[in-house]
Amino acid sequence: MRVEDSNPPDGGYGWVVVVSAFMVMGLTAAVLKTFGLFFVEIQQHFDELASTTSWITSVTIAIFHLGAPVASSLCVRYTHRAVVITGGLLAFSGMALGFLGLNMVWMYATTGFLQGLGISFSWTPAISIVSHYFSKKRALANAIASAGECAFAFTFGPFFQWLISQYGWKGALLIIGGIQLNICVCGVLMRPLASGCLLEASHSETETPPGNGASRTGKEEKSAITHKTFNWMLVRRPEFVLYAIFGILAAMSFFVPPLFLVPLSHSLGIDESWTASLLSILAMVDFAGRLLCGWYANLHVTKTVHLLTMTITLISTSLMLLPLANNYLSLAIFTGFYGFFFGTTVAVHITVLADVVGMPDFDSALGLFMLIRSTGGFVGPPLAGLIVDVAGDYRAGFYMAGATLVLSAGFLVTLDQLQQRKERGSQTNAKPEKSTLPYPSLHLLKLQ
Repeated sequence: MRVEDSNPPDGGYGWVVVVSAFMVMGLTAAVLKTFGLFFVEIQQHFDELASTTSWITSVTIAIFHLGAPVASSLCVRYTHRAVVITGGLLAFSGMALGFLGLNMVWMYATTGFLQGLGISFSWTPAISIVSHYFSKKRALANAIASAGECAFAFTFGPFFQWLISQYGWKGALLIIGGIQLNICVCGVLMRPLASGCLLEASHSETETPPGNGASRTGKEEKSAITHKTFNWMLVRRPEFVLYAIFGILAAMSFFVPPLFLVPLSHSLGIDESWTASLLSILAMVDFAGRLLCGWYANLHVTKTVHLLTMTITLISTSLMLLPLANNYLSLAIFTGFYGFFFGTTVAVHITVLADVVGMPDFDSALGLFMLIRSTGGFVGPPLAGLIVDVAGDYRAGFYMAGATLVLSAGFLVTLDQLQQRKERGSQTNAKPEKSTLPYPSLHLLKLQ
Protein backbone atom coordinates (compact mmCIF):
# COMPACT_ATOMS: atom_id res chain seq x y z
CA MET A 1 0.00 0.00 0.00
CA ARG A 2 1.36 3.45 -0.88
CA VAL A 3 2.14 5.85 1.96
CA GLU A 4 -0.38 8.41 0.84
CA ASP A 5 -3.10 5.77 0.95
CA SER A 6 -2.34 4.78 4.53
CA ASN A 7 -2.55 8.26 6.08
CA PRO A 8 -5.84 9.58 7.49
CA PRO A 9 -6.89 12.44 5.17
CA ASP A 10 -7.03 15.02 8.04
CA GLY A 11 -8.86 17.17 5.51
CA GLY A 12 -9.89 16.78 1.90
CA TYR A 13 -12.85 14.43 1.63
CA GLY A 14 -12.80 14.21 5.41
CA TRP A 15 -14.57 17.58 5.56
CA VAL A 16 -17.42 16.14 3.48
CA VAL A 17 -17.73 13.46 6.14
CA VAL A 18 -17.73 16.16 8.86
CA VAL A 19 -20.55 18.08 7.14
CA SER A 20 -22.50 14.83 6.77
CA ALA A 21 -22.01 14.08 10.47
CA PHE A 22 -23.08 17.67 11.28
CA MET A 23 -26.35 17.02 9.47
CA VAL A 24 -26.82 13.63 11.16
CA MET A 25 -26.36 15.22 14.60
CA GLY A 26 -29.05 17.75 13.77
CA LEU A 27 -31.49 15.19 12.37
CA THR A 28 -31.10 12.88 15.38
CA ALA A 29 -30.05 14.51 18.66
CA ALA A 30 -31.74 17.84 17.88
CA VAL A 31 -35.02 16.09 17.04
CA LEU A 32 -34.81 14.23 20.35
CA LYS A 33 -34.11 17.48 22.20
CA THR A 34 -37.15 19.27 20.78
CA PHE A 35 -39.59 16.35 20.87
CA GLY A 36 -41.01 17.80 24.09
CA LEU A 37 -43.10 20.13 21.91
CA PHE A 38 -45.28 17.10 21.07
CA PHE A 39 -45.74 16.16 24.74
CA VAL A 40 -48.93 18.12 25.51
CA GLU A 41 -50.47 17.36 22.12
CA ILE A 42 -50.03 13.60 22.50
CA GLN A 43 -51.13 13.67 26.14
CA GLN A 44 -54.36 15.49 25.32
CA HIS A 45 -55.09 13.30 22.28
CA PHE A 46 -54.89 10.05 24.26
CA ASP A 47 -56.13 11.62 27.52
CA GLU A 48 -53.26 10.08 29.47
CA LEU A 49 -51.30 11.13 32.53
CA ALA A 50 -48.08 13.09 32.09
CA SER A 51 -46.07 10.22 33.55
CA THR A 52 -47.56 7.80 31.00
CA THR A 53 -46.85 10.14 28.09
CA SER A 54 -43.30 10.84 29.23
CA TRP A 55 -42.42 7.18 28.65
CA ILE A 56 -42.26 7.89 24.89
CA THR A 57 -39.18 10.07 25.38
CA SER A 58 -37.80 7.75 28.05
CA VAL A 59 -37.99 4.75 25.68
CA THR A 60 -36.30 6.79 22.94
CA ILE A 61 -33.40 7.80 25.19
CA ALA A 62 -33.04 4.27 26.57
CA ILE A 63 -32.92 2.63 23.13
CA PHE A 64 -30.58 5.36 21.86
CA HIS A 65 -28.01 4.36 24.49
CA LEU A 66 -28.68 0.62 24.57
CA GLY A 67 -28.42 0.39 20.79
CA ALA A 68 -24.98 2.03 20.68
CA PRO A 69 -22.99 -1.22 21.21
CA VAL A 70 -25.08 -2.92 18.52
CA ALA A 71 -24.43 -0.03 16.12
CA SER A 72 -20.70 -0.09 16.90
CA SER A 73 -20.55 -3.86 16.38
CA LEU A 74 -22.26 -3.51 13.01
CA CYS A 75 -19.79 -0.75 12.05
CA VAL A 76 -16.91 -3.09 12.82
CA ARG A 77 -18.42 -5.96 10.83
CA TYR A 78 -19.83 -3.97 7.90
CA THR A 79 -19.32 -0.23 7.25
CA HIS A 80 -20.30 3.05 8.90
CA ARG A 81 -22.11 3.99 5.69
CA ALA A 82 -24.41 0.96 5.82
CA VAL A 83 -25.29 1.48 9.49
CA VAL A 84 -26.06 5.20 9.05
CA ILE A 85 -28.36 4.47 6.09
CA THR A 86 -30.12 1.80 8.16
CA GLY A 87 -30.50 4.29 10.99
CA GLY A 88 -32.10 6.84 8.67
CA LEU A 89 -34.65 4.30 7.48
CA LEU A 90 -35.46 3.27 11.06
CA ALA A 91 -35.88 6.89 12.18
CA PHE A 92 -38.22 7.59 9.27
CA SER A 93 -40.20 4.43 10.02
CA GLY A 94 -40.63 5.43 13.65
CA MET A 95 -42.07 8.84 12.78
CA ALA A 96 -44.12 7.63 9.80
CA LEU A 97 -45.75 4.81 11.79
CA GLY A 98 -46.25 7.15 14.74
CA PHE A 99 -48.38 9.24 12.35
CA LEU A 100 -51.07 6.54 12.65
CA GLY A 101 -51.36 7.23 16.41
CA LEU A 102 -53.30 4.05 17.23
CA ASN A 103 -52.72 4.05 20.99
CA MET A 104 -50.06 4.82 23.59
CA VAL A 105 -48.38 1.41 23.30
CA TRP A 106 -48.14 2.01 19.55
CA MET A 107 -46.38 5.32 20.25
CA TYR A 108 -43.93 3.56 22.56
CA ALA A 109 -43.08 1.09 19.80
CA THR A 110 -42.80 3.64 16.97
CA THR A 111 -41.70 7.12 18.07
CA GLY A 112 -40.10 5.48 21.10
CA PHE A 113 -38.37 2.22 20.11
CA LEU A 114 -37.93 2.62 16.33
CA GLN A 115 -36.99 6.28 16.56
CA GLY A 116 -34.50 5.56 19.37
CA LEU A 117 -32.93 2.72 17.39
CA GLY A 118 -32.73 4.93 14.31
CA ILE A 119 -31.01 7.70 16.27
CA SER A 120 -28.57 5.20 17.76
CA PHE A 121 -27.72 3.63 14.39
CA SER A 122 -27.18 7.09 12.86
CA TRP A 123 -25.50 9.06 15.66
CA THR A 124 -22.97 6.42 16.77
CA PRO A 125 -21.32 5.63 13.40
CA ALA A 126 -21.44 9.30 12.32
CA ILE A 127 -19.36 10.33 15.35
CA SER A 128 -17.10 7.32 14.93
CA ILE A 129 -16.18 7.80 11.28
CA VAL A 130 -15.19 11.43 11.85
CA SER A 131 -12.55 10.24 14.32
CA HIS A 132 -11.31 7.72 11.76
CA TYR A 133 -10.90 10.39 9.08
CA PHE A 134 -8.93 12.78 11.30
CA SER A 135 -5.88 12.47 13.53
CA LYS A 136 -4.18 15.84 14.10
CA LYS A 137 -7.42 17.77 13.53
CA ARG A 138 -9.65 15.24 15.28
CA ALA A 139 -10.77 17.59 18.07
CA LEU A 140 -11.79 20.33 15.64
CA ALA A 141 -13.59 17.88 13.35
CA ASN A 142 -15.54 16.34 16.25
CA ALA A 143 -16.45 19.79 17.55
CA ILE A 144 -17.83 20.90 14.17
CA ALA A 145 -19.79 17.67 13.75
CA SER A 146 -21.31 17.81 17.24
CA ALA A 147 -22.28 21.47 16.74
CA GLY A 148 -25.00 20.29 14.35
CA GLU A 149 -27.06 19.34 17.41
CA CYS A 150 -27.07 22.96 18.64
CA ALA A 151 -27.60 24.57 15.25
CA PHE A 152 -30.60 22.40 14.40
CA ALA A 153 -32.08 22.53 17.92
CA PHE A 154 -32.10 26.33 17.72
CA THR A 155 -34.20 26.27 14.53
CA PHE A 156 -36.24 23.13 15.12
CA GLY A 157 -38.08 24.60 18.12
CA PRO A 158 -40.09 27.25 16.23
CA PHE A 159 -40.23 25.09 13.08
CA PHE A 160 -41.78 22.11 14.86
CA GLN A 161 -44.22 24.42 16.65
CA TRP A 162 -45.28 25.82 13.28
CA LEU A 163 -45.70 22.31 11.82
CA ILE A 164 -47.91 21.29 14.73
CA SER A 165 -50.09 24.40 14.37
CA GLN A 166 -50.46 23.88 10.59
CA TYR A 167 -50.74 20.10 10.24
CA GLY A 168 -51.47 18.81 13.75
CA TRP A 169 -49.09 16.63 15.73
CA LYS A 170 -49.64 13.59 13.48
CA GLY A 171 -48.92 15.46 10.28
CA ALA A 172 -45.88 17.06 11.89
CA LEU A 173 -44.51 13.61 12.79
CA LEU A 174 -44.86 12.44 9.19
CA ILE A 175 -43.12 15.54 7.79
CA ILE A 176 -40.28 15.27 10.32
CA GLY A 177 -39.87 11.60 9.40
CA GLY A 178 -39.55 12.60 5.75
CA ILE A 179 -36.89 15.16 6.69
CA GLN A 180 -35.00 12.47 8.60
CA LEU A 181 -34.69 10.45 5.37
CA ASN A 182 -31.86 12.89 4.59
CA ILE A 183 -29.83 10.86 7.08
CA CYS A 184 -29.59 8.20 4.35
CA VAL A 185 -28.11 10.78 1.97
CA CYS A 186 -25.55 11.73 4.62
CA GLY A 187 -24.74 8.05 5.10
CA VAL A 188 -24.05 7.59 1.38
CA LEU A 189 -21.47 10.39 1.60
CA MET A 190 -19.60 8.62 4.43
CA ARG A 191 -17.13 6.77 2.24
CA PRO A 192 -15.33 3.93 4.09
CA LEU A 193 -11.62 4.28 4.76
CA ALA A 194 -9.04 1.61 3.98
CA SER A 195 -7.75 -0.43 6.92
CA GLY A 196 -4.37 1.25 6.59
CA CYS A 197 -5.96 4.60 7.33
CA LEU A 198 -7.41 3.25 10.54
CA LEU A 199 -3.98 1.96 11.46
CA GLU A 200 -2.27 5.28 10.87
CA ALA A 201 -4.91 7.13 12.90
CA SER A 202 -4.29 4.81 15.83
CA HIS A 203 -0.61 5.56 16.25
CA SER A 204 0.09 8.80 14.40
CA GLU A 205 0.64 10.61 17.67
CA THR A 206 2.85 7.96 19.32
CA GLU A 207 6.42 6.93 18.52
CA THR A 208 7.56 3.36 18.08
CA PRO A 209 10.14 2.30 20.71
CA PRO A 210 13.61 1.65 19.28
CA GLY A 211 14.46 -1.96 18.66
CA ASN A 212 10.81 -3.01 18.67
CA GLY A 213 9.44 -1.18 15.65
CA ALA A 214 8.99 -4.08 13.29
CA SER A 215 7.19 -6.37 15.71
CA ARG A 216 4.97 -3.62 17.07
CA THR A 217 3.99 -2.32 13.65
CA GLY A 218 3.20 -5.85 12.49
CA LYS A 219 0.93 -6.44 15.47
CA GLU A 220 -0.88 -3.12 14.98
CA GLU A 221 -1.37 -3.78 11.28
CA LYS A 222 -2.85 -7.17 12.08
CA SER A 223 -5.09 -5.56 14.69
CA ALA A 224 -6.29 -2.82 12.36
CA ILE A 225 -6.90 -5.06 9.38
CA THR A 226 -8.21 -8.29 10.89
CA HIS A 227 -10.06 -6.90 13.94
CA LYS A 228 -13.62 -7.57 12.81
CA THR A 229 -15.39 -8.32 16.09
CA PHE A 230 -16.70 -6.15 18.88
CA ASN A 231 -14.09 -5.89 21.64
CA TRP A 232 -15.90 -6.46 24.93
CA MET A 233 -12.56 -6.90 26.71
CA LEU A 234 -12.17 -3.13 26.94
CA VAL A 235 -13.91 -3.34 30.32
CA ARG A 236 -10.72 -4.97 31.63
CA ARG A 237 -8.57 -1.97 30.73
CA PRO A 238 -8.12 0.38 33.71
CA GLU A 239 -7.98 3.50 31.50
CA PHE A 240 -11.31 2.71 29.86
CA VAL A 241 -12.93 1.86 33.20
CA LEU A 242 -11.83 5.19 34.70
CA TYR A 243 -13.16 7.09 31.70
CA ALA A 244 -16.43 5.15 31.78
CA ILE A 245 -16.91 6.06 35.47
CA PHE A 246 -16.29 9.69 34.54
CA GLY A 247 -18.97 9.31 31.85
CA ILE A 248 -21.52 7.95 34.34
CA LEU A 249 -20.98 10.80 36.81
CA ALA A 250 -20.98 13.43 34.06
CA ALA A 251 -24.24 12.07 32.60
CA MET A 252 -25.83 12.21 36.05
CA SER A 253 -25.17 15.96 36.00
CA PHE A 254 -25.69 16.95 32.37
CA PHE A 255 -29.39 16.01 32.28
CA VAL A 256 -30.23 18.00 35.43
CA PRO A 257 -29.80 21.72 34.47
CA PRO A 258 -32.13 21.65 31.42
CA LEU A 259 -34.70 19.84 33.56
CA PHE A 260 -34.77 22.41 36.39
CA LEU A 261 -33.80 25.62 34.60
CA VAL A 262 -37.36 26.54 33.61
CA PRO A 263 -38.93 25.64 37.01
CA LEU A 264 -36.18 27.65 38.76
CA SER A 265 -36.92 30.69 36.62
CA HIS A 266 -40.65 30.34 37.38
CA SER A 267 -39.90 30.18 41.11
CA LEU A 268 -38.02 33.48 40.74
CA GLY A 269 -41.14 35.07 39.22
CA ILE A 270 -39.66 35.46 35.72
CA ASP A 271 -42.18 35.80 32.89
CA GLU A 272 -42.69 32.76 30.64
CA SER A 273 -41.63 34.63 27.51
CA TRP A 274 -38.29 35.50 29.11
CA THR A 275 -37.93 31.96 30.40
CA ALA A 276 -38.12 30.58 26.86
CA SER A 277 -35.25 32.85 25.84
CA LEU A 278 -32.99 31.10 28.36
CA LEU A 279 -33.16 27.94 26.26
CA SER A 280 -32.17 29.93 23.15
CA ILE A 281 -29.22 31.42 25.03
CA LEU A 282 -28.24 27.93 26.14
CA ALA A 283 -28.25 26.67 22.54
CA MET A 284 -26.27 29.62 21.14
CA VAL A 285 -23.46 29.60 23.71
CA ASP A 286 -23.31 25.78 23.53
CA PHE A 287 -22.70 26.11 19.79
CA ALA A 288 -19.98 28.72 20.32
CA GLY A 289 -18.31 26.65 23.04
CA ARG A 290 -18.06 23.58 20.82
CA LEU A 291 -16.45 25.42 17.93
CA LEU A 292 -14.03 27.49 20.02
CA CYS A 293 -12.89 24.52 22.10
CA GLY A 294 -12.48 22.39 18.99
CA TRP A 295 -10.33 25.10 17.42
CA TYR A 296 -8.22 25.46 20.56
CA ALA A 297 -7.78 21.69 20.97
CA ASN A 298 -6.63 21.54 17.34
CA LEU A 299 -3.67 23.80 18.28
CA HIS A 300 -2.38 20.98 20.53
CA VAL A 301 -1.33 23.50 23.17
CA THR A 302 -3.02 21.52 25.95
CA LYS A 303 -3.37 17.76 26.29
CA THR A 304 -6.98 16.81 25.56
CA VAL A 305 -7.56 15.07 28.90
CA HIS A 306 -6.22 18.17 30.69
CA LEU A 307 -8.54 20.37 28.62
CA LEU A 308 -11.51 18.14 29.47
CA THR A 309 -10.64 18.27 33.16
CA MET A 310 -10.56 22.07 33.04
CA THR A 311 -13.90 22.34 31.24
CA ILE A 312 -15.56 19.93 33.68
CA THR A 313 -14.24 22.00 36.59
CA LEU A 314 -15.58 25.19 35.02
CA ILE A 315 -19.00 23.60 34.42
CA SER A 316 -19.22 22.51 38.06
CA THR A 317 -18.27 26.04 39.17
CA SER A 318 -20.94 27.63 36.97
CA LEU A 319 -23.56 25.18 38.29
CA MET A 320 -22.63 25.99 41.87
CA LEU A 321 -22.98 29.72 41.13
CA LEU A 322 -26.17 29.52 39.03
CA PRO A 323 -28.52 29.08 42.04
CA LEU A 324 -27.25 32.42 43.38
CA ALA A 325 -29.16 34.20 40.58
CA ASN A 326 -32.17 36.19 41.80
CA ASN A 327 -33.37 37.86 38.57
CA TYR A 328 -33.49 37.26 34.83
CA LEU A 329 -30.21 39.01 34.00
CA SER A 330 -28.12 37.10 36.54
CA LEU A 331 -29.82 33.82 35.62
CA ALA A 332 -29.13 34.44 31.91
CA ILE A 333 -25.46 35.17 32.63
CA PHE A 334 -24.93 32.00 34.68
CA THR A 335 -26.92 29.98 32.12
CA GLY A 336 -24.60 31.34 29.43
CA PHE A 337 -21.52 30.27 31.38
CA TYR A 338 -22.94 26.79 31.91
CA GLY A 339 -23.96 26.38 28.27
CA PHE A 340 -20.58 27.55 26.96
CA PHE A 341 -18.56 25.22 29.15
CA PHE A 342 -20.95 22.37 28.42
CA GLY A 343 -20.28 22.92 24.73
CA THR A 344 -16.51 22.83 25.29
CA THR A 345 -16.88 19.51 27.10
CA VAL A 346 -18.94 17.92 24.34
CA ALA A 347 -16.38 19.12 21.79
CA VAL A 348 -13.48 17.13 23.27
CA HIS A 349 -14.85 14.17 25.25
CA ILE A 350 -15.06 11.88 22.20
CA THR A 351 -11.52 12.88 21.22
CA VAL A 352 -10.30 11.93 24.69
CA LEU A 353 -11.99 8.53 24.36
CA ALA A 354 -10.13 7.95 21.08
CA ASP A 355 -6.85 8.90 22.77
CA VAL A 356 -7.55 6.53 25.67
CA VAL A 357 -8.33 3.36 23.68
CA GLY A 358 -6.71 3.96 20.28
CA MET A 359 -8.47 3.90 16.91
CA PRO A 360 -8.51 0.10 16.30
CA ASP A 361 -10.80 -0.29 19.33
CA PHE A 362 -12.57 3.05 19.04
CA ASP A 363 -15.81 1.72 17.52
CA SER A 364 -16.17 -0.85 20.30
CA ALA A 365 -15.20 1.71 22.95
CA LEU A 366 -17.77 4.25 21.74
CA GLY A 367 -20.59 1.70 21.91
CA LEU A 368 -19.57 0.48 25.36
CA PHE A 369 -19.08 4.02 26.62
CA MET A 370 -22.56 5.04 25.48
CA LEU A 371 -24.07 1.94 27.10
CA ILE A 372 -22.29 2.46 30.43
CA ARG A 373 -22.90 6.21 30.44
CA SER A 374 -26.65 5.67 30.05
CA THR A 375 -26.88 4.54 33.68
CA GLY A 376 -25.89 8.04 34.76
CA GLY A 377 -28.55 9.56 32.54
CA PHE A 378 -31.21 7.32 34.07
CA VAL A 379 -30.14 7.82 37.69
CA GLY A 380 -29.29 11.53 37.61
CA PRO A 381 -32.67 13.22 37.03
CA PRO A 382 -34.65 11.07 39.53
CA LEU A 383 -31.92 11.53 42.16
CA ALA A 384 -31.90 15.29 41.60
CA GLY A 385 -35.71 15.32 41.76
CA LEU A 386 -35.60 13.47 45.09
CA ILE A 387 -33.10 15.97 46.48
CA VAL A 388 -35.27 18.87 45.26
CA ASP A 389 -38.35 17.33 46.93
CA VAL A 390 -36.50 16.89 50.23
CA ALA A 391 -34.97 20.37 50.14
CA GLY A 392 -38.10 22.03 48.78
CA ASP A 393 -35.94 24.17 46.48
CA TYR A 394 -34.93 23.76 42.82
CA ARG A 395 -31.49 25.15 43.65
CA ALA A 396 -30.62 21.88 45.38
CA GLY A 397 -30.67 20.07 42.03
CA PHE A 398 -27.98 22.39 40.64
CA TYR A 399 -25.79 21.92 43.71
CA MET A 400 -26.11 18.15 43.31
CA ALA A 401 -25.10 18.37 39.62
CA GLY A 402 -22.10 20.57 40.40
CA ALA A 403 -20.87 18.29 43.19
CA THR A 404 -21.17 15.20 40.97
CA LEU A 405 -19.11 16.89 38.25
CA VAL A 406 -16.37 17.71 40.77
CA LEU A 407 -16.24 14.01 41.62
CA SER A 408 -16.08 13.08 37.93
CA ALA A 409 -13.12 15.41 37.44
CA GLY A 410 -11.27 13.38 40.08
CA PHE A 411 -11.50 10.28 37.86
CA LEU A 412 -10.07 12.27 34.93
CA VAL A 413 -7.12 13.29 37.10
CA THR A 414 -6.60 9.65 38.09
CA LEU A 415 -6.78 8.61 34.42
CA ASP A 416 -4.17 11.19 33.49
CA GLN A 417 -1.84 10.04 36.27
CA LEU A 418 -2.19 6.42 35.12
CA GLN A 419 -1.43 7.37 31.51
CA GLN A 420 1.63 9.40 32.55
CA ARG A 421 2.92 6.52 34.66
CA LYS A 422 2.60 4.12 31.73
CA GLU A 423 4.29 6.59 29.38
CA ARG A 424 7.23 6.97 31.76
CA GLY A 425 7.46 3.19 32.07
CA SER A 426 7.44 2.67 28.30
CA GLN A 427 10.09 5.37 27.84
CA THR A 428 12.29 3.72 30.47
CA ASN A 429 11.95 0.32 28.80
CA ALA A 430 12.59 1.83 25.38
CA LYS A 431 15.98 3.32 26.35
CA PRO A 432 18.79 1.25 24.76
CA GLU A 433 21.06 -0.49 27.20
CA LYS A 434 24.71 0.53 27.33
CA SER A 435 26.58 -1.27 24.55
CA THR A 436 29.07 -3.83 25.84
CA LEU A 437 31.32 -6.18 23.95
CA PRO A 438 30.77 -9.86 24.82
CA TYR A 439 34.45 -10.75 25.31
CA PRO A 440 36.81 -9.04 27.79
CA SER A 441 39.73 -9.31 25.37
CA LEU A 442 37.84 -7.36 22.72
CA HIS A 443 36.93 -4.80 25.36
CA LEU A 444 40.61 -4.35 26.16
CA LEU A 445 41.41 -3.98 22.50
CA LYS A 446 38.82 -1.25 22.28
CA LEU A 447 40.42 0.57 25.22
CA GLN A 448 43.82 0.33 23.58
